[in-house]
Amino acid sequence: MLVGSAVSNSQLHNPTLTAFLAEQCSIVVAENEMKWKRIHPERDRYDFTEGDELMDFAAKNSLLVRGHNLCWHAAQPDWLAAVAARDDAARLLEEHIRTVAGHYAGRIHSWDVVNEAIEPEDRRSDGMRKSSWLELLGMDYIAIAFRAAAEADPRALLTYNDYGLEGDQMANEQRRAVALALLRWMRDNQIPIHALGLQSHLTAGFGPWPDWHGLHEFLKQIAKLDMQVFVTELDIDDTNFPASGAKREKEVAKLCQQYLENVLRHPQVKAVLTWGLVSHGSERHRALPLDEELRPTPFLTAMLDAIQKR
Repeated sequence: MLVGSAVSNSQLHNPTLTAFLAEQCSIVVAENEMKWKRIHPERDRYDFTEGDELMDFAAKNSLLVRGHNLCWHAAQPDWLAAVAARDDAARLLEEHIRTVAGHYAGRIHSWDVVNEAIEPEDRRSDGMRKSSWLELLGMDYIAIAFRAAAEADPRALLTYNDYGLEGDQMANEQRRAVALALLRWMRDNQIPIHALGLQSHLTAGFGPWPDWHGLHEFLKQIAKLDMQVFVTELDIDDTNFPASGAKREKEVAKLCQQYLENVLRHPQVKAVLTWGLVSHGSERHRALPLDEELRPTPFLTAMLDAIQKR
């Protein structure tokens, strides 16, 4: 099984962090450097500098790379909204994907082709997100994106990536139902897709521990669609967790271990990546494998224990 992390370009210049990545990871993903806003900043200009630096680091250290992402409603350059119209949106999307995926063809393990396309709270009957792509192209934008990616890089595993699919709340169940309907629609329409990305942004400190029943049933249905599953952006928001210090870290690690032990019961889960390595204080504190001094945290121990038990 592949294990790794998201990494930013600035982190590639931290020798302690890159040594940890090279020693402990088998796969990495660019945090922001391959998103539209960074890699396609102007209509007629692409900037592959930072993405290429990650690819070079990965090649030097025999790491695989996930591409993130080719089509998303966020992180778009200003020029896109100014020029995109119904009569040329498909061409713009295809051109971007063919250029970016083509630039890295043969070197990417898997692409998050479409990211976060569902949003039940937008109250569409189909549960899809009211994004600019949906407004311009309807559901065809998903087919356009995946088919362009398949043509540009036939070797990459093509992934649909989304959040909120893991927990026990009604909102999670709604998101799972919409995601499953979308994936079945893709299969029915012969849209090339190989994997589902479970972002896995978990939250500690609210209510009882999840029993993961809904997630298990969901993953069984994904298996019937003959798709792999990647845990793509694992972290834990412990901002509102009532405990502090060692007790807080212990309980957060417990949630991490329980989640991974449950997910890894499913043989189609082939990769686990955290959304970064370093826990950091901000408006939303995110628990991750290393603390701010780059020391291993209980989160990392929990990850290792869960993976070794598989």
